[in-house]
Amino acid sequence: MRYFITLLTLLFCSLSLFAGQKITLLFAGDAMNHTPQITSAECPEGKYDYSEYFEHIRNDIKSADISVVNLETTHAGKPYTGYRVFSCPDEFSAELQRSGFNLFMTANNHSADKGKKGIERTIDVLDTLKINYTGTFKDTVARNTTYPLLIKKNGFRLAFLNYTYDTNELPVTAPNIVNQIKDETILQDIEKAKTLNPDLIIACMHWGIEYHRTPDKEQKRLTKLLIDNGVQIIIGSHPHVIQPMEGTLNNDSTYKNIVAYSLGNFISNQNDRYTDSGAMVKISIEKDEDGNVNITDCNYSLVWRYRYYENGKRHYTLIPAYIFDNNPEEIQLALQARMKQAFTDARKLLKKNNLHIDEYIFNPDEENIPIIDLEDNQHIIDTLMIQTDSVPESVQESQMGIDE
Repeated sequence: MRYFITLLTLLFCSLSLFAGQKITLLFAGDAMNHTPQITSAECPEGKYDYSEYFEHIRNDIKSADISVVNLETTHAGKPYTGYRVFSCPDEFSAELQRSGFNLFMTANNHSADKGKKGIERTIDVLDTLKINYTGTFKDTVARNTTYPLLIKKNGFRLAFLNYTYDTNELPVTAPNIVNQIKDETILQDIEKAKTLNPDLIIACMHWGIEYHRTPDKEQKRLTKLLIDNGVQIIIGSHPHVIQPMEGTLNNDSTYKNIVAYSLGNFISNQNDRYTDSGAMVKISIEKDEDGNVNITDCNYSLVWRYRYYENGKRHYTLIPAYIFDNNPEEIQLALQARMKQAFTDARKLLKKNNLHIDEYIFNPDEENIPIIDLEDNQHIIDTLMIQTDSVPESVQESQMGIDE
């Protein structure tokens, strides 16, 4: 009898390992740092403060188990520069992390802006801050041991891929590597990802034509290539404007595949129409009692980059759609029309062209998630500024920060 009870207990425990398992992913677009942003963030003591940027959406970012952003700049150290060759203060990534982002995509057309120093020091900064990342590597050894990037969280195994169409024709100095979009390489990486026994394979693609609001033929072709070979979720960046999103459904209304062709700018100084807004995509994944993995939900939210002057200084902060819908008076009167245009443009595009992916409205006042004090990372940043060539612990070890 005791043996029978023990057997039942073990069976129940094994089933409960799968029952109720859930993970939530959040993806944001291009996190950029133009010269006016750097100037605005500078403090009298020579440090940099980006804390205003995400104050209205920080709780939404932190509500996800894994929050992903495209880091479209480098941390090459001083002198700091904006477009065309980006290098920004380390505090920018520290603020992204503080606000909830725990996985950075680093392969984009600006990865090689500052050459070898930019690639390697950016990696050092992210390693030292214990931020997970993928897309750029110091050498072949680092890529072979950490790519595809496997994230283990909440009982799930998720494999992440990241590629860029180019590095603005700037050379990538050996032995550094920036993942570039090449069919043969991608197919090899997908096969390697499958050997890691992932629940899902996710590809973040830096692709498309800048400022085009619909995907081009190459994006469509690559989407088919990725999906046909086993990628379930595709997140796009680079056009700096929002493009449509498509979800393919199974018979039970779960998602078979998801592609967001471009999430647009997340934060930047770009101010042309369509470039001052972006989308965040939130995806829920569940594992049933039989161990089957299902993508159960996918929605997007919209943000608008509010750039305004106060007390003689330029400020930047991201405004969620909730404030536009409910409290537009929080925005300076002269800029309310610009905000309305941005949200109206985005909603019109996505409502017309999206497939099975709808908008969710995040209320910044609903949740109260604790915020990490920026001072927690300031000593790390200070050390990096003094020892710009310091080498932290191994890439492989630091990239396991999300693992449980």
